[in-house]
This record gives sequence, structure tokens and C-alpha cells, in this order.
Amino acid sequence: RYFRWWYKKTRIEKKPAFIDLLCAVPLQQIYGCPLGGIGGGTITRGWQGEFCRWQLNPGIYHYKTVIADQFTVCLRCKGQTVYQQVLSVERPSTLQGWNWGYCGRYAFYHALYPRAWMVYELPGQNVVLTCRQVSPVIPHDYKDSSLPVGVFIWEVENGKDEDVEVSIMFSLQNGTGTKEDRNGGHWNEPFALEKEGERVAGVLLHHCTRVNPFTLAISAREKAGTEVTHLTTFNPAGSGREVWQDLLWDGRLDSPAGKSVPTEKGEVTAAAVCASCRVPARGHRTLELALAWDMPCVHFGSKEKLHLRRYTRFFGSGGDAAPALSHHALTHYEEWERKIEAWQKPILENRQLPSWYKSALFNELYFMTDGGTIWMELPPDCCAEELQGPAGAGLSHLLPVLREYGRFAYLEGQEYRMYNTYDVHFYASFALVMLWPKLQISLQYDIAVTVVNEDVQPRQYLMCGQTAQVKLKNVVPHDIGDPGDEPWQRVNAYLMHDTADWKDLNLKFVLQVYRDYYLTQDRLYLRDMWPVCQAVMESELKFDTDNDGLIENGGFADQTYDAWVVNGASAYCGGLWLAAVCMMCKMAEMLGDAEIQQKYTDILEKGKEAFERMLWNGKYYNYDSSGSDTSSSIMSDQCAGQWFLGACGLDQEEFEVFPKSHVISALKTIFEKNVMSFAGGTMGAVNGMRPDGVPDTSSVQSNEVWIGVVYALAATMIQEGLVEEGFRTAEGCYRTVWERLGMAFQTPEAYREKKVYRSLAYMRPLSIWSMQLALERRASWAPAPAQPPQVPIYP
Repeated sequence: RYFRWWYKKTRIEKKPAFIDLLCAVPLQQIYGCPLGGIGGGTITRGWQGEFCRWQLNPGIYHYKTVIADQFTVCLRCKGQTVYQQVLSVERPSTLQGWNWGYCGRYAFYHALYPRAWMVYELPGQNVVLTCRQVSPVIPHDYKDSSLPVGVFIWEVENGKDEDVEVSIMFSLQNGTGTKEDRNGGHWNEPFALEKEGERVAGVLLHHCTRVNPFTLAISAREKAGTEVTHLTTFNPAGSGREVWQDLLWDGRLDSPAGKSVPTEKGEVTAAAVCASCRVPARGHRTLELALAWDMPCVHFGSKEKLHLRRYTRFFGSGGDAAPALSHHALTHYEEWERKIEAWQKPILENRQLPSWYKSALFNELYFMTDGGTIWMELPPDCCAEELQGPAGAGLSHLLPVLREYGRFAYLEGQEYRMYNTYDVHFYASFALVMLWPKLQISLQYDIAVTVVNEDVQPRQYLMCGQTAQVKLKNVVPHDIGDPGDEPWQRVNAYLMHDTADWKDLNLKFVLQVYRDYYLTQDRLYLRDMWPVCQAVMESELKFDTDNDGLIENGGFADQTYDAWVVNGASAYCGGLWLAAVCMMCKMAEMLGDAEIQQKYTDILEKGKEAFERMLWNGKYYNYDSSGSDTSSSIMSDQCAGQWFLGACGLDQEEFEVFPKSHVISALKTIFEKNVMSFAGGTMGAVNGMRPDGVPDTSSVQSNEVWIGVVYALAATMIQEGLVEEGFRTAEGCYRTVWERLGMAFQTPEAYREKKVYRSLAYMRPLSIWSMQLALERRASWAPAPAQPPQVPIYP
């Protein structure tokens, strides 16, 4: 069934599949820190400096290194050029008039998202260049964090005993390396913008496609002692000799006036900007360059609606914002860096925290911008009725929230093209609610609207072959749509299962509502979400078929582990259910709803007893109660309900859902079996382990490690006081992904012990921020001088 659907979609309709199981993205171990803020598109640079991963069209990725996109250095002493070199180790077949093949031994790369550093010790020159790359990704900032810009600050250290004239040339192709670059009609023009005594100059590269046209801008900051020159157009498919000679001659570019002629079909064009200054003997100077891109109005694949990106609120939607964006970036990056440092410094300077954790915590945040992320404005004429659909009138703050903060969505993964996949966002949402809480609230309003409405269109589901409607009323959707279609308008792009029968989605909504309230104290949000929580819990109650206060799974893979069958009461869904019931009691109490409080208190008492009786085996909670060969498997994610309860301070006294001793025993068993008995304790926790210490191979997912689940497990361990075990568990994943497998800035959903990984660049690992929340909560309980115990870092 999948193959037939795939063939029709990709070969006949010529559209990309939402999950392409037949053509996975090949692993390239090249990626570094992406450029750009949230939701305006991203351009990823590799750790060798190349511009190699592009997402300007919302949610659609293009993996191509564009060879003309380079930085080149020119050094001049006493009026003579003594050194000119492209700062790239490549030796391409085009632009052969340039001096390629920089020796990688003299270059170093460091990344701590959203910044990166490239150090070039120019061989034989006694000059060191450090390029610091900065993107405006700033917690609790809802303006500059939306900007599609990146800044390159070049620090030049002259170790010579004589002055050196240094020029940095930034060249860029008009386009992203696709065949559209040769469509014709693209053109470039120089620009300069002076505002408040600050002048920025460069070149605009207008990329005039039929759908989603955009402008790229390369620029530099002019200041006393810094000269900015440019080249409006050159052929990046040729030898490039004229550009090279122009720079070589005097360390400057020719700076012709006027626009370039639009390209003919089959032609490509590129431009360059150059910043030059004199660096005194034994002295130090700075050159500041920027890249901006302006694609203000976008269509998704269906081309039905025009959407405006968030940054257009501040810079306009006319397609002419690139000069102002460039100017703003070059005159505000210092302020951005102060804010980034103030945020990161307390964590980086905490000696109790291992250094791999500091890297993981910040670098995993790359997905917040590079998850095909979109952040859209509501249309100015949008009214509440339009947003609410037929049944959303109760959401009184929907319009004001979305009007003020816009709509946010990110993909399940770069290869799994569904926006806001909710069973996975459950894990990743900690990063959003801790750093940009208003975006989490906005996302939840979008989900709430979808919950109360329905889509009665019938369709066939690929796994079971049955036909059912796209979206049932009063259940949480799987996702809010495919960027290849029309997200928000048509939800549930996921065709594998009918997720109306999944057991985890409704519960994950309730858990997030209370968690969000607990961390933001937003009572208006809580009041709006309360009826929606009641509706989804009513829908969920039908899964308690024997009325014992505990839901049962349906004998298929009816939750986020969508290839791992579960039958009867289960540790994962049963645990989430009890945690959600507990939170219903708490919310009802806070909102003075005594009837609902009593209803769920009764269910909780019954359900707790059933859960312990049917699943607790003296050491841990069984995978499920089916009595099958694998129902006694040890699931690494069996404490997911406790994870959320602990994060909300609902794990004490009258709110203790799972006996403390049982939670500790289960976590210790997972550590002993799923972590330490798997790959020598060096790869995190395997999803399923048999009691005899052999991985559960009953499904393709039970013997995988899911990185985002491991980070959540580590957070649960830390919450419960097993701090050392938590760090040891998470460290295995970090070292496997970022060091051994070379998957920096593309953390996958899953890997196995040997040679298999799945779904590169995935949402779930953002759950590492729940580890930080757990550490912060522990620190706030501890007496002032105490900190988490010293954690040994094993080699």
C-alpha cells in the first residue's frame, strides 16, 4: 500500500512524500551551525565553512554546497599583495582562476549555537583570522529572533612587525544551487544605507522565481578605517579570473554603479562584497560582514494562501527589506551577543556541569530554527470566526495571542515533513516553553482549535488499509499539516495510522497545558484550555474498556512508538493517562470545578490501583499487561508520566501518583539494563530490553535508541535524585551522535547499536532542555552553596 501511494505521489503527481521511506537523505558528516533567526528560513554552513544546506522555501530542504559562496582573504604589505587565498579546503572544477585548497591543518572550528567560530592561522603570514558567526536566536525575544540574517565578525590579529592591509571578500551566487538558479531573469544591484550615522554597503541579489521570490544581500559595515567595495556581477560557472585579478591588484573590488542585466535562461550570476582595513604591526582590527535574505510572503505547496513571515511586522512585506535587515544586523549584533552571553554564561561557568552537556544543551537548539521552522503573522484582516472554525468560539484569547505572537510551526524532522507533530513535540516542547513560552502558548492555541473542529473527508490509511475520516472532533491531531500542502488549514498529513485511535495524543495535550501554566502562570491560557482538556479526556475515557480507571492499548502500535505493538494496560500510555488524570484534578481544583475534580479523583484512585496491580513486577513496570512474550520488556520510557509530573512539582505528598520507591527502582533497572547492558553503557538507553539483558527485537523500534527519549529519561533520573546516572545515560547519546557518528547539527530520531540510524535532523532531541529544567529545580531546592554532585565524565 505504501509503495503504491509513494509511486503515485512522487512519480505521477511529482510531489515529495511526507515520509519518504524509499529515498532517505544520505548522511553527510559536514554540517555546522545554521544561520538565521526563527521562522524566516535557514542557511546552514558546514564546519569547513561551506554554505551547504538550504531551507528558504518553508519546510523544504535542499542539500547542496554552492561553491561560489566563499570568504577570500587578501593581505598586502607596502602596497603589494603578498597573499590571496579562498578560505576553503575545496578544489572545485569551476572558478579555477581562484587560489583554492587552503590547508585544513591551519583552520579550527567551534560551535556553540547560535554562534560559531572559525580560526584561520594563515600559513607563513603571521596573521590569524577569527570569523565569529552570529545569528539572532535570543530567548524571550519575539522581534530580532525572527530575523533572516547572519553576521560574520572577522577579527584580524597581525603578528608581523609591519602594518598589513587586510581585505575579506564575501562572494555569493544568486540562488541556492538548484536548477532555478539558471531559469533566467535574476539580477543584482549595489546598495548603501546610512541611518543614525551608521553606513552599510553591499549587493542585493534578486532571485525572481514565480513562487516565493526572494532577495539575498551581502554587505559590510563602513566605519572609520574600513572601506567597503563590491562587484555587482560575475559568472560563478566560469574561471572567475576577472574577480581574482580585481582583488589581487589593490585589495579592493571595482565597485561599478548600476544594476546588472537580468540573466538569460541557462545563465547563473554571483556577486561579491569586500571589506578592507589597515592593521598596525602587532595590532588587531575587526571587519564586519552580513548575509540577509528576504522572502517576506510565502506560499506552501498548495499555493492556496499567501502567508507573511513574522519579521515583516517590523521590516515590511514589500520584498525590499534586505538593506534594512542588513543594516539592523550589523548595528545590533553586539547587543544580541550580550544577551546570548548573559543567557549562556551561568550554564557555561557552572563547574558542576560536564562540558559535553553544555555543548549538547545549546547545540541541539539548532532545530528550533533549522527544523523547517515557520513563524507567520496573522493576516491583518483576519477575524476570530475565521480562526476558530465552526466550534472554536470558547477560545476567547485565540485571536489576541496569535495576533500578538504569530503562528509557529516546526517539522517533526527534516525527512519527516509534518508540522508540529504532537506526540513528538511533547518531548521537544520543553525548549520552546522555557525559552520562547509565548510560541508554545500560540502553538497550543492552534492545536486547541484543531481539537474542537473536524475534517470529515474520508481517506485510506496505509498501515491497516481501512478508510476513516481525516480528523475526528474532540481528539488531538497528529500534526497540523505538510508544507507541501496547506498547513493549519488541512491537518493530519500523517497517513500511516488513523491517529484518532492513538492513546497518547490527547493525554500529551493535557500534560502540556498544565506544564505550560506551571511555568508561565498564564491563567487566561489555563481558562481557555480547560474546556478543551475536558473534551479530549472525555474522548480518551472510551479507551478504558473495563472501567478500572486505566486506559487500555488496542493491540496495534497506537502511540508515538508507531511500529511497536502494545496491548492492554501499558506502562507508557497508562503512565501518561494517570499523570493527565492527576493534572485534571489539580486544574479543576484551581479553577473551582468541584464536580470535575471529584470525577477525576475517583478515576485516579481506581487507576493507580489497577496500574500497580497489572504492571508492577517488583522491580519495574512491565511494557504491557498482555502476557505476550515481550510484555515483560523493560521500556526506557516507562516513566514518561512521572517525568511531566516531576517537572510540574506534582510528585509530592497528595499528588504522588506513582510510589516513589517504585519510580526509583524502575529508573535503576533501566540504568542497569537498558543503559549499562547495552553497548557497554556508551550509547544511551535502548528503547526495549528483555529482563535477561538482551535488546527486545520484537519490533523495528524496540531495539532502537531514541535520542530525545534518552534526554527525557535523563531528566527524570535527575528529578528523582539519580543525577550521576542521568548524566551518564545522556552522555552516551551525545558522544554517539556528535562525536562517533559525525551527525552534528542533524541529530537523528534513532540509531541502533550497529550501523543503522533513522530520520536525520529530528525534533525530539530538543527534550534535552527538560534536563536543564530538572537541574534548575534541584538547584532551587538545595541549600545555597550546594550544587548537583560532581559527575565523572568517562572517556
